[in-house]
Amino acid sequence: MTAWEMEFRRKIIAASLAGTVFAVLLGLFVPNMFDETIRSAADYLWHMTSSIPIYLMYSFPVILIYGVPASLAADHIAGKLAVRIGKRTAEPWLSGALHLVFGLPLFWYGAAAGLLGFMADRLIRSWRKTHRWYEMLTALLIPLLVWVVFMGLIYLWELPEQLPALLK
Repeated sequence: MTAWEMEFRRKIIAASLAGTVFAVLLGLFVPNMFDETIRSAADYLWHMTSSIPIYLMYSFPVILIYGVPASLAADHIAGKLAVRIGKRTAEPWLSGALHLVFGLPLFWYGAAAGLLGFMADRLIRSWRKTHRWYEMLTALLIPLLVWVVFMGLIYLWELPEQLPALLK
């Protein structure tokens, strides 16, 4: 197994974690994506719960398709720059800065997602050095599971209103 394969697997796992955390945080901090007035805590919970699956559905593919190659490139460039300037300890800082810069084409949300991906990658890197294919594939189930849980919560929230129509 090559070093590139290990890095790719780690990046997929990091993207799965970062994409899920990004959608949940976005739902917590920006629950009102359509500028509707939030009048109560129940309103906030409804908007938050219903926005997380939407954020996840739209942000996760972008994080996976754009973020993983951008993260691989950022780490590669940061490693080369650190060697070139003679300070190997600068590599994490350079990589974090490049993750931020590579996220900026997607505006501030992209920059935030890039930093979350960087942090998730560094955390996973500190845990283990090797990752198997099934671990990578299992990590891809995390966003799906979170999406299913929040869609289930939406269904349960709407069920009392829809129950009379369903029983007819």
